[in-house]
Amino acid sequence: MQERVSTTPDNGRFVSPPVRDLARLRQPLTRGEKKVLDVFNQCLSPKWEIYIQPHLNGLRPDFVLLNPDVGIAVFEVKDWDLSAMQYGVLAREGKAPLLWAEKDGTRFSLQKENPIEKIYLYRKELFEIYCPRLKQGAGFAAITAGVIFPYCTQQQLLTLFAPSLEYREMTKFPAYSPISGTESINFADLDQIFPESKRRTSQVMNESLTKDLRNWLLEPDFSVTQRTPIELDKYQLSLITSRTQSGYRRIRGAAGSGKSLILAARAAELLKQGKRVLVVTFNITLLHYLMDVAVRYSGGSGKTRTNITWLNFHAWCLRICMDNDADAEYKAILGHANRHDSLNVKLPALVTSLLSDAVDSELYDAVLVDEGQDFRPLWWDALRLVCKPGGEMLLVADETQDIYGTASSWTDEAMTGAGFSGPWAELGGSYRMPEPALALAANFAAHFLPEGARIVPRSTQMVVALEPCYLRWVQYAGSDDAQICCDEILGLFTRAGSERLSVADATFLCDKKSLGYEVISLLGKKGIRCVHTFDQDEKESRRQKVGFYMGDARVKATTLHSFKGWEAKTLVVYMGRNITPGALALLYTGLTRLKRHPDGSYLTVISNSNKLREYGESWPDFVEVN
Repeated sequence: MQERVSTTPDNGRFVSPPVRDLARLRQPLTRGEKKVLDVFNQCLSPKWEIYIQPHLNGLRPDFVLLNPDVGIAVFEVKDWDLSAMQYGVLAREGKAPLLWAEKDGTRFSLQKENPIEKIYLYRKELFEIYCPRLKQGAGFAAITAGVIFPYCTQQQLLTLFAPSLEYREMTKFPAYSPISGTESINFADLDQIFPESKRRTSQVMNESLTKDLRNWLLEPDFSVTQRTPIELDKYQLSLITSRTQSGYRRIRGAAGSGKSLILAARAAELLKQGKRVLVVTFNITLLHYLMDVAVRYSGGSGKTRTNITWLNFHAWCLRICMDNDADAEYKAILGHANRHDSLNVKLPALVTSLLSDAVDSELYDAVLVDEGQDFRPLWWDALRLVCKPGGEMLLVADETQDIYGTASSWTDEAMTGAGFSGPWAELGGSYRMPEPALALAANFAAHFLPEGARIVPRSTQMVVALEPCYLRWVQYAGSDDAQICCDEILGLFTRAGSERLSVADATFLCDKKSLGYEVISLLGKKGIRCVHTFDQDEKESRRQKVGFYMGDARVKATTLHSFKGWEAKTLVVYMGRNITPGALALLYTGLTRLKRHPDGSYLTVISNSNKLREYGESWPDFVEVN
């Protein structure tokens, strides 16, 4: 469970995220929210759990309160000053009243910020989606949804929002929809702010019902990670803080050994030295992960996001073409029938030609390349042309994750021609994976991946790890692949150990976009929102990849290809029937995305291939589903 902390001695209250971390939230509490938190923490019974800005399926209310004996409360806090502008509410036929404001003679809508509409939605979804076992009718009484304006009077609020409250029928039972102002907050009047808090028991609420909700409220691991400085061993730190004499360095290592971490931290280190840095990946989605690592290494400095150039390789190619008036040539190449040849050969050849002829190209002090096993020597040669003389070039790779079959092009001769000399810098240990999952991944590599290109992860732990690890293999012989995937995602939160899981940490990976789209559609029908990259339109899918990041408050869903380089503590991975060498490398990549965590890590693999059955039977929890 998350740590119990309090702002007052020995009150035993559970607060998520912990109070000591509130100053480091990516979205800091407002002055009014801090006042409200103080009132809740000082006046509520210790059995009331407090969840601050929870990732509630993408809604992000300001506070949710939970007491297994009494009920649930959700609050929206607004620091508005109603005297700063003219505010009003406009009644509309058949629609909710419209909240508007007027400043300098210009009237504009504030309906998206209307707190009455927000709490109406919160209460409705709490009852229908997040607490499905609450009794119809009477169960609604277990939920309070209120609004707090710490800097407005009670009379101002009741006058302004009367039409909205009446439209949503909140005036019938005001105790369940309290609206309170500065008087209530200043005097910590809990009877006005939250009337139901004086209850000690409830006929409709119990501990089992609160379990339905906690998974939605617990702070996700990615939020904690984003405000935690990265941990480095001496060797990793030496690679981050040094350069070779030639400026060229190549690093390889097993999954979870810290390759991407070193690259992102090196980028931040060079930026601190006043260097111009370009970071290039194959995956579009990986860029967000690298940016997050760089911020963590630089102590939260936002400059790493804005002052380092982060691009995937083909986006960089487009930029070079546009800068050199070669837009028509770029479009002609992309319109070629053989798209594979166009992107992998003709486009980088065009970029190389443009840069070779240019006299004023934008140059960088350092060019850092992640996912080197997916790059081709021709791509690397093009990137070398934008590195200043005497600058730095870094390539990191793991041949074991060669899902596109490109690693073999990096022969010894090609490496020498690319500017490298001497051996690779080797990272052998895996810091990411929990021990049981690491052993299974190593076993998979030994049985299914080519020996010559195999870097098997090994443990770095000196003592036996005690954190829980739930590993499940589902051998599926049926035909409704999307339904079994949906069932397994939902099943994560009903099996043993699920009380430590945040729904927002759940990540689904599969090998085909078409299947992925079916799965997120099924989840959507159950009210579960997803951030995904499965749109069948290629341009829209690309846009989704750019917007895909773990900090999103929704369930994550993407392809195994797009998740390469990432990590998560809660994974459901699907692999279909067509098991080619590339598919085996792809599945290995999925297996090695699991991140160890003190509260436990969870990995479910759904396989439709008999070729993998025997291996699957070695997993702790092996089940067959027809």
